[in-house]
Amino acid sequence: MSSKTPDKIDMEVGRRIRMERLARGLTQTELADHLGLTFQQVQKYEKGVNRVGAGRLAKIADILGITAGRLLGADEIDGSTSTEESPVRLLNFPGAPQLLRAYVRIPDRDLRRVVVALVEKMAGGSGKLGKRRSRS
Repeated sequence: MSSKTPDKIDMEVGRRIRMERLARGLTQTELADHLGLTFQQVQKYEKGVNRVGAGRLAKIADILGITAGRLLGADEIDGSTSTEESPVRLLNFPGAPQLLRAYVRIPDRDLRRVVVALVEKMAGGSGKLGKRRSRS
C-alpha cells in the first residue's frame, strides 16, 4: 500500500465523523471552529486522508455528543448494529440528509406514505403506491 493511499480504517472513522456531523446539522467549518482547525483539515479527516489522533478523536466525539467508541465502530463490534443495514449509515449517500429533512417537513401523513412508496418504486423496490388502507 502506498503511503498516499488512505487506510480503510481511517476512511471508516472519517465516514462516521461525517455522518455524525451531518446528523447534527454542523458544517465542516463549524466543527473546525470548535476544534481550532481549518475546514480543510476536517475535510481530510472525513475522507480518511489524514489520521485522527486519539485526543482529537475524543474532542470530536465530545463536540458531537457521542463516545469516541462510536466513531471507532465499537457499537458494531458486538454485533448490535449491522453496518450493512444501519439506517444512520445510509445518511452518507449524497442528498440523503436533505431528503430526510424535507420528508419530515411534510405535514400530511398520507402524503408521506405516498412519497415513500414513490421513491421505493423509483428505486425498483416494492413501493405500494396503488394500495390504500380502508378508513373504517
